[in-house]
Amino acid sequence: MRRLTIAIDGYSSCGKSTLAKEIAQKLNYVYADSGAMYRAVTLHMLNKGILKDGAFITKQVAQELNAIHIRFKFDSASNRSETYLNDENVEKDIRNSKITKHVSVISAVREVREKLVEIQQKMGIEGGVVMDGRDIGTVVFPNAEIKLFMTATNQIRAERRYKELIEKGESISLEQVANDLKKRDHYDMNREISPLRKAEDAIEIDNSDLDRESQLAMAIAIIEKKKVDLQEKV
Repeated sequence: MRRLTIAIDGYSSCGKSTLAKEIAQKLNYVYADSGAMYRAVTLHMLNKGILKDGAFITKQVAQELNAIHIRFKFDSASNRSETYLNDENVEKDIRNSKITKHVSVISAVREVREKLVEIQQKMGIEGGVVMDGRDIGTVVFPNAEIKLFMTATNQIRAERRYKELIEKGESISLEQVANDLKKRDHYDMNREISPLRKAEDAIEIDNSDLDRESQLAMAIAIIEKKKVDLQEKV
């Protein structure tokens, strides 16, 4: 049986990446972090001075895309895939609040999305891949056998993100984190290109009250049931 393509969408700080990584590890699938790809592009544009204070010239962004090469490399020490931008490990650099603040505006650029979607779709041709983001089940992998949509309460999401940033040594208030998430949600759901939407055939998982083990168990149960359904159709 062909290995499945698994698409995971949802709001910021809903644990999409955590779940996607754990599913990939459990099933021995490839994990492709689409969000990390957009963060890497954002980092590149900031470093080049093309993106300043949230402003940029779209033509310059589009022209610079040809100079960007993104790949994922599994690190045995951390037991996870890490993001490489032009052969440099940028995993830590793309996870700070500065990148979070700017990534939505860059990810809304049509040329950026078209370029990254092209790369992402190539990753999913043979199946055996888990990818998370905001338009994976609707745009990148519309024919994915498994589509999950992650949600959680705004308070839980803000607390999770706040804890994550504090552990990284950043100085920020819970109120600011909550406001940033609110702005991010509005932008993601209302952008013109590939807005955040739940695919019609996606299964929703609200993990507000779930720990990681329970969340993973629920997702694996959904996947195993789908495998049985597909085998019965053969």
